Amino acid sequence: MFPLCFCVDCSNFVVPPAEAAAALAAPPAVYIFGDSTLDVGTNDFIPGCLARADFYFNGIDFPHSRPTGRFSNGLNTADQIAILLRLTKSPPPFLYLVNAPSTFQEKIVQGANYASGGSSILNYTGQVKRAISLEDQIKQFSAISSNITNMTGSEEATDMILSKAFFLISIGSNDILEYLLNPTPPMSVLEFNATLISTYAFNRSPIGCTPFARAVFTGINSCFEPAQELALEFSLSMMIVLDNFSSQVQDMKYSMANTFLMTSFFMGDMLAFGFKNIAAACCGNGTYDCNQMASFCLNPDEYLFWDRFHPTQRASELAALTLFGASEPLVAPMNFSRLLGVKYRITDESCISTLHCF
Repeated sequence: MFPLCFCVDCSNFVVPPAEAAAALAAPPAVYIFGDSTLDVGTNDFIPGCLARADFYFNGIDFPHSRPTGRFSNGLNTADQIAILLRLTKSPPPFLYLVNAPSTFQEKIVQGANYASGGSSILNYTGQVKRAISLEDQIKQFSAISSNITNMTGSEEATDMILSKAFFLISIGSNDILEYLLNPTPPMSVLEFNATLISTYAFNRSPIGCTPFARAVFTGINSCFEPAQELALEFSLSMMIVLDNFSSQVQDMKYSMANTFLMTSFFMGDMLAFGFKNIAAACCGNGTYDCNQMASFCLNPDEYLFWDRFHPTQRASELAALTLFGASEPLVAPMNFSRLLGVKYRITDESCISTLHCF
């Protein structure tokens, strides 16, 4: 949910003209893990799942205005990153590929999306919704190595594909929100943060400023500071963990977005980034989710939030552009372009409506 031209040092944030930029060489495979911010329809394949978006007004700006299981009016951040990676298709849900056995091996070697709306770092978070936890997503991924070997014909080829693959992860907000709503098992903020970090650690955005947090925790049009502080502490701890880990694993390269800082800057000067509303949900409000009975804004591009938790298609597009083009401290130790060792080019927005999703 970040701006196209937002920068701390503008000399380091350049969107090159199409004619001057090199064509992007997409990684051999793209695997996506996380929660509803990256879910492209996983939960549609989970019987009894309570965290679904396969109904209107979701997808209202998607081709043919069809809901696809994305918690968005159109494409989400996973799709927008796929566009910048010059992929012809956004990586489809893993569970979709499982239900298409005739093409499973062929597709899985190119990548898959495991993200599940309502997912979490801690296994007990989100169980009621029947979302797929991060641990189970990793188990699903681990089980496919033999399928890739069957496709490539050798374990060496499989190792080469996976070692050069691009892994995208966004997780943790549901853990923090559930802890703030109902701290079970009871633990202090420091104990909870340490538990998240020791399990898995990923950067989180300012969840205290979502329409949900504003409505439920403060009851007024202001951010919920305890959630802000917890998310910020989590982000800072995460940077230390990744830095230490990368020093131990020399071949590991990573890029971490400081989404807390990005969104804070973004909300501080919203008109400069083309938004007129950074507090309310375009569809629904802070206490109930988006559906065909909810109130609905006519100009989603002017809203930061699509529903009570998730960004609009436009905000997701700007987030992806920032991930590819920004510099520290917004993205560290390098942005996605440097991580992949390539330049990227921005085409007109027609590419968004022509991206073939699963």
